[in-house]
Amino acid sequence: MATERELSDFLVGVEKRAFKRTVYHVRDEEAALDIVQESMMKLAEHYGDKPPNELPMLFQRILSNCTLDFFRRQKTRNALFSNLSDFESAGDDGDFDLLEAYAAPESQQVESAEDSTRRAQVFREIEAEIKELPARQREAFLMRYWEDMDVAETAAAMGCSEGSVKTHCSRAVAALSKALKAKGIQL
Repeated sequence: MATERELSDFLVGVEKRAFKRTVYHVRDEEAALDIVQESMMKLAEHYGDKPPNELPMLFQRILSNCTLDFFRRQKTRNALFSNLSDFESAGDDGDFDLLEAYAAPESQQVESAEDSTRRAQVFREIEAEIKELPARQREAFLMRYWEDMDVAETAAAMGCSEGSVKTHCSRAVAALSKALKAKGIQL
C-alpha cells in the first residue's frame, strides 16, 4: 500500500516525462497538461491504495486511456462542429521547445555557441520527426525509449501484444532513421 509521500514522489517523478509524451501525442500543450493532470487525479483517487511498484504501470495505462479519450472527444467535437470551423480556435504554434529546455548538458563544461546551436537544431529536427510518426508508433517509441519501459510493460500500457509493440517500435526507428538521414543527421 503506497503512502501519501510515495504517491506524491511518484507523481513528481513522472510529471515531466508524461507531459512530454502527451504533447507528442496531442500536439497541444494545454490539452497535454489537462490530460496529465486528469491522469494523476485518477491515479490518486482510484489507485492510491495500491503498492508503489504497481503505480508506474497503472499510471501509464491511465495516461494512455485519457489520451484516447481526448482524441475521441476531439473526433466527436469535430464531427458536430465541422460546419462551424470558423469558431474553432487555431492550434497553438508557440515556440516552446521541451526537448531544448531539458537537453542541457549534464556536466559543468562550457559548451561553445556553435555546438549549442547545432545541438538545439538536431533536437528540433528529432522532435519534429517524432511528431510526424503515426500515433501508435509514436506511443510505442516514446514508452520504450523515452520512458525506458520494457516490451511487456509497453504492451500492457498500450493494450496490445508484445509483437505489436516490437513492430511499432521497429517501424518508428526505421522511419526516424530514414527521415533524419535524409536531413543529413547521423546519430
